[in-house]
Amino acid sequence: MRFRLRYLQHDLELSEGQFAVGRNASCQLSLDDPLVSRRHAILYVSRDGVLVEDLGSRNGVLVNGQRIEGRVDLRAGDKILIGGQELTLLHARDEGAQVGVMVGPPQAASKLTLPKMAAAVRQAEAPSSQPVDSEREPSMVRRADAFKLLGGVAEKALAMGRAAEAERLLASALADVIETTRQGRSVPASLVDQAAKFSAKLATATGKGGWADYVIELYAAQGRPCPASVIDELYQAMRKVTAIDLNRLRGYIEQLRGQLGGFGPAERFLFQRLEGLERLAALR
Repeated sequence: MRFRLRYLQHDLELSEGQFAVGRNASCQLSLDDPLVSRRHAILYVSRDGVLVEDLGSRNGVLVNGQRIEGRVDLRAGDKILIGGQELTLLHARDEGAQVGVMVGPPQAASKLTLPKMAAAVRQAEAPSSQPVDSEREPSMVRRADAFKLLGGVAEKALAMGRAAEAERLLASALADVIETTRQGRSVPASLVDQAAKFSAKLATATGKGGWADYVIELYAAQGRPCPASVIDELYQAMRKVTAIDLNRLRGYIEQLRGQLGGFGPAERFLFQRLEGLERLAALR
């Protein structure tokens, strides 16, 4: 029995072997999503079926809404959530009707990098027409410009209820910011606030708790409370998301608690609101 994997509008025909999913370009399916680890998961494809395994990723793998541990059998129709991206396992089409991308084992795999929409829009709208060099770190000015350009389009998409479109538009820019943060490099507070605002809005619009986790990770790295506007959006998101990383939120609050002595009245109030957010999250 043969299988295919549906992602967005693409069907990927799965050959027998291992099929890696992650942000790394070496993966058979490379996802441009800040919630996806470099090597996030592996599908083991055989004649009889497909197994999926989480490779110790930050945000885990969900199958039909349940986080998995170890290797799990998949059936046709199962929904696999990796970061903020949903994949669907399907039976292969009949030979005469196959439409898709053939993907073989790692040594002979044809790499497919999706989604490319955000990168295409960013290159089309950016002041410079020069191609983006993926090996060179973009300047902070260019990152801020990317958010200004993409943010306006994404805001309109969200206002029209097109959460998936907004998510695809912002994924690349958000991935750039969180990756820089994880590398321990300095990111301007204004850029962090922009990224956090959009991420919190995506959490509310999509119901994906990973976008709220993204916000917490950003501010934990900065060692400061979220601004009031971001906390307001997180409260909205907390009523809609399916799950968040409660341990990460609690760790962030404990980090801030250790700094309370140096906080002014405004920061102390923000801290109290974050404590309320933790209580709300714990009730889920």
